[in-house]
Amino acid sequence: MATGGDTLRRDQGSKMKKQRESQCTQKTISLLSPLGTIQVSGCENGVHTIQILMDVAPAERSGEAPLSCVVNDSPAETSPEMQRCIEWLQAYFSEPQTAGSLPLPAFHHPALQGDAFTSRVLQVLLRDVKFGETVSYKRLAEMAGNPRAVRAVGGAMRRNPVPLLIPCHRVISSSGQSGPYMSGKGDHLKQWLLTHERQRGEG
Repeated sequence: MATGGDTLRRDQGSKMKKQRESQCTQKTISLLSPLGTIQVSGCENGVHTIQILMDVAPAERSGEAPLSCVVNDSPAETSPEMQRCIEWLQAYFSEPQTAGSLPLPAFHHPALQGDAFTSRVLQVLLRDVKFGETVSYKRLAEMAGNPRAVRAVGGAMRRNPVPLLIPCHRVISSSGQSGPYMSGKGDHLKQWLLTHERQRGEG
């Protein structure tokens, strides 16, 4: 029969196992893109975060100018999942209509695990709102199974750890206004992304 001490030790053992699993070795790759520098962090299990640093304003480009995304700084060893992420981002900026047919990398971030509302909303957005499309916060709440959770959808967009891959820039206000991006600091980036998708989708 298990004593209290045995149960405690088992609980501590499973806690330590969980901690080991969460302490994966993250590496960061830096990319130069039309949005400025993008930093991708991840491990061998998948991508953890994507950060748009906003160090430059989106480039003003003519229709003929190529849009590109180049690796600026990369660790010596890049996991297959991180490599997949880089290839997807490069396609998104240079030939965006082809990005939809490329495999997405695995994600390895707690916000995208389990059945919490944030995770569910982000998965629905990723699966159902395609390149060049937009969806209102209200409609996305309905699609995720909770029509009254419009405010929670806004919160989920703010907590999205992998923007661009999970396209929170495609979620707009019911009025048709683009709405805030990166807590209002990146509204110009959202406009650029929506225009980029509209123009390239028509091409």
